[in-house]
Order: sequence, then structure tokens, then C-alpha cells
Amino acid sequence: MEKINIAIVGGGLAGLVSAIHLKKSGLDVTLFEKDAYPNHKVCGEYLSKEILPYLKLLGVDLMDLKPTKIDKLTFSNSSGKTVNTMLPLGGIGVSRYALDHFLFKKALEIGVNIIKTQVNNIQFIKDEFEITTGNNEEVHAKIVLGAFGKRSLLDKKLKRDFISQKSEWLAVKSHYKLDEFPDDLVMLHNFRGGYCGLSKTESGAINVCYLASFKSFKNYKEPTLFKKEVLSKNPHLKMFFEKAVPLFEKELSIAQISFGQKTVIQEHILMLGDAAGLIHPLSGNGMAMAIHSAKIASECVLEHTTKQSFSRELMEKQYQKEWESHFKNRLRTGWILQKILLSPVFSEISQLLISIFPFLLPRIISKTHGKPVE
Repeated sequence: MEKINIAIVGGGLAGLVSAIHLKKSGLDVTLFEKDAYPNHKVCGEYLSKEILPYLKLLGVDLMDLKPTKIDKLTFSNSSGKTVNTMLPLGGIGVSRYALDHFLFKKALEIGVNIIKTQVNNIQFIKDEFEITTGNNEEVHAKIVLGAFGKRSLLDKKLKRDFISQKSEWLAVKSHYKLDEFPDDLVMLHNFRGGYCGLSKTESGAINVCYLASFKSFKNYKEPTLFKKEVLSKNPHLKMFFEKAVPLFEKELSIAQISFGQKTVIQEHILMLGDAAGLIHPLSGNGMAMAIHSAKIASECVLEHTTKQSFSRELMEKQYQKEWESHFKNRLRTGWILQKILLSPVFSEISQLLISIFPFLLPRIISKTHGKPVE
């Protein structure tokens, strides 16, 4: 039975960044990830620049990936009326295929122990964690960070409240090629029952990721027909799909999405990224929030494990407080935005207000983004 100090379950953005942070700070870290790199994941693939200073401090310079630099936004309602604005901070376009692999290699370079296996169960017994892996091996750890994404079998094993709720959303992601699509622009287009984001990544591919309610999707059963009969009712999406060339025969990933409230700490596990809370994609800031949560958790772990007397209770209280301070209002704003923009009446009213008072849109966007993180 192996004993380790810190275990991170899940090797997405939050898991990999926390592993790099803790390892560079001198702690021994073991990360468990069931999938091989690189791979595609459902994601808007737009990363707010607010997080770049922090990553640079960790020795992770995303400019090495040659991402697109995005500073403009076009938003349209389902009838096609558009509003354009500059993004207050701006962001970069980078695929999860490239980004996760890049972080994985950085983690390996600095000596993070990465084990390719599924974690089937985590139990907290006598002030330590017992982790059961896919091959029925047991590992004991002092601290566990949960970075296992939006929905996981582990959520069910941990009896998290949100997992028993029916997921009302489906996210679908594809990559397309269209030379005339601007590098510096992200588009958000409403359609009946959902919305779709488009932006270029480092490869030149245009990431198309849409979120649709099951209610709107269930009558069509599969993405090709849904794209034709529903998405293309928005004239901007119709024009895009008529001109753009899909780079893969099928959608790259399809996933159920739950926006139910989640616990930041469950069974003494510090939850990171989407495992702690999922911001609505309209806010375009999920990747940055995941990375920022890794920073907060890593700093809490470092502060309390270096003290002569370790207090799990104080560490958990600090993480809960910090997480809510940085993200609670942003999640609430994202939820309100989604309610407004998916309502035909409120969407029309908001579109009219923004066209009369164009300064409102950058202010709304800033409510879902943070200040530069260092």
C-alpha cells in the first residue's frame, strides 16, 4: 500500500496547473488521470488574459503555443441582430488538445508523478484518504484535490447533491476551417434553446462549441440534423455552416452539462475547476476560472502544510472563503446572463438597451472576468 503526501485526481487544466504549482514549491505530488494526452474536450477554447501572468510565474508561457489573440466580441440574438464590442481584457484562442498536452509535458519536466489510471473511489478514514484505482490498487494520501471535471462517477460515489439532478444541457464541440474568419474575434450566437460560440485556435481551426437544452435537442436526436434545423435558424450560424469546412467527420466531443450548485469541499476533498462550480459558457471564462482555482487551492495547501501543526479544518475554511470571494458573484452573474439571453423577450430588450447604451456590454463582460492574476 503506497503512501503519498498530495494526490490530485484529474489531469485537466485545474489538475495539471495545481500539480505544477505544488511541485515547483517543493511538495511531492501524484496526479491520477485516466486518459492519454493529447485529447479533445468540450470547451469554448477561449482563455481570458487575466490568467497569463500567473502561468508565467509558474514558468508556463502559453505564447509558445502561438495562440490567436482575441480582443473583439460579436453577439447576436436568435433572429440575427448583432452587437459588437471590444473585450476589456481580451483573451487567447487555444485548443484543449494543445493546451492540456503542453501542461502535461511541463508537469513531467519538473518531476510530477503522473499515473495513467482511473480512480474508482476516494474515502476519508482516520484523517487520511484511501484512493482505489482502476486496477484495485490502494493509495493513501494526506491531501486530495478533486479536479475530475463537470460530471464524474466519483461525484456519484461521493454522493454529491448535483449528480442526482437530471442534466438539462448538452454541449457539442467541432472544429472547422474558414480562411475569412478573423483571428481576433469571438462570436456568440443565440438559437432557440441554446447558444453557440465560435473562435479561432492556435492551429487556425475554428472551434465551434454550442450548448443546447435537451428539450430543444431531443426531437432531432443527432447533431447534424439539429445543426440544420435549429442552429441554422440564426442567419449568422447558417452562413457560417454553409461556408465552413468541417475538419473531422464527426463532432469532436459531446458531453452532458450540469449547472447545479456544487460543494467546493466534499468529504474533505478540495474541489477545483468545473468540479467546484461551472460558469455558463456565455461568460466565456471557464478555462481561466479553472486555472485560478488551482492557484487558490495550491496556496492554501502550501500555507497549511508548511506550518508546524497542520489543521485540515483551517485549510478547508480558508479555501472555501477564498473560492467564494473570487468566484461566487461571477457564477451568479453568468447564471443571470443565461436566463436573460435564452429568453426571447429579455434578449430583445437587452439587445435594444445595449444598442442604445453600447458601454453596457463591456461592463457586463467585466462582471464575469477577474483582474489579472499574479
